[in-house]
Amino acid sequence: MAETTTKPRRNPPDPNSAKYKLGKIADDAYATAREAKARGEMIGWCASNFPVEIPETLGLAVVYPENQAAGIAARGAGVQMCEEAESEGYSNDICAYARVSLAYAKLKEAPVEPNVPMPDFVLCCNNICNCMIKWYENLSKELGIPMFIIDIPFNPDYEVSDAQIAYVRAQFWDCIHGLEKLTGKKWSDERYKEVMETSGRTSRAWLAATACARYTPSPFNGFDLLNHMAVMVTARGKKEAAEAMELLLKEYEQNHVEGKSTFRVEEKYRIMFEGIACWPWLRVTSTGLKSRGINMVTTIYADAFGFIYKDFDDMCRAYCNVPNAINLEHARDKRVKLCKDNSVEGLLVHTNRSCKLWSGFMPEMSRQIGEECGIPVVSFDGDQADARNFSEAQYDTRVQGLMEIMASRKEA
Repeated sequence: MAETTTKPRRNPPDPNSAKYKLGKIADDAYATAREAKARGEMIGWCASNFPVEIPETLGLAVVYPENQAAGIAARGAGVQMCEEAESEGYSNDICAYARVSLAYAKLKEAPVEPNVPMPDFVLCCNNICNCMIKWYENLSKELGIPMFIIDIPFNPDYEVSDAQIAYVRAQFWDCIHGLEKLTGKKWSDERYKEVMETSGRTSRAWLAATACARYTPSPFNGFDLLNHMAVMVTARGKKEAAEAMELLLKEYEQNHVEGKSTFRVEEKYRIMFEGIACWPWLRVTSTGLKSRGINMVTTIYADAFGFIYKDFDDMCRAYCNVPNAINLEHARDKRVKLCKDNSVEGLLVHTNRSCKLWSGFMPEMSRQIGEECGIPVVSFDGDQADARNFSEAQYDTRVQGLMEIMASRKEA
């Protein structure tokens, strides 16, 4: 099946809007890394749930291969890059983000997306999945650069224990001292406090913005969140990110007051979208909902990057509580709260071939969410970056079925 392509924007956003500012911050992350590299500084590639506070406090420029892979996939080159990695012997059964990234490490360029500088070190955290470890190990080996890893074990209990915090804290400090030695940069407790406060400010504004979905109709199209969240991954410790997120919150609140929304049609149904976006098919998945008046008002994928904590130990606790590192009951309860807070009428689950851990426990978790919230649940097969793993016809059929169930319940 041919990949989709993204058409150029017809109407660029207002330079004073949050959309424009957030897009510029995301683009600037690449530019900052290129400039640092040109100055002779060391730059890194960083996993999305690695604590951004560490490189930010040290003043190290980093880029995020997951964001880059999502951008490449959204612009239609995901399959090309995946096939390049597969030609090197990588299985098409592993994460498509990893395949895109490993292909980029070999080619050092992509057919779309701005090129990013090659890393002098990689930063890895396995609170997402263990595939991340092998992916970054291979980058380290193939590029001949050091790898810094923080091991955050899956938590079978509901709360994070003091023992787990101590285990993670020791690794954070080991990583900090290793980066100081490698790069010559120095840690500053004063600077860390500034970064912590800014990260909290950004996160509070972001979570308040996503929580505006409690209004009916929602003041935003949920697919907006999938684009804006890139800043939460790459720049939540930066002042300009906090300001842009506060502006986004202000815009959403104003939309509510004025009865407006970035969801441009009548909101007939409200759903939760479960899983990572199908970036190669973003337009198709969005249109399939919008054409039926279905607004994806919430997703844990967006809220997952809002980190609020009061000190270093509390930061360790926050990184132990990301969605893929917690047990089914805790993960379920987070989602149930989102569904109830935002008056969700249905759950659409992306069974993502790339993300085995996330998708593996979703059949049972989504069953429990559906029962607890009294909502219908449907799933579709897809992939976050490999367009070959998605069927437009299947997606359309599943969404149509979900709409029919929601419609019959409304009538009843």
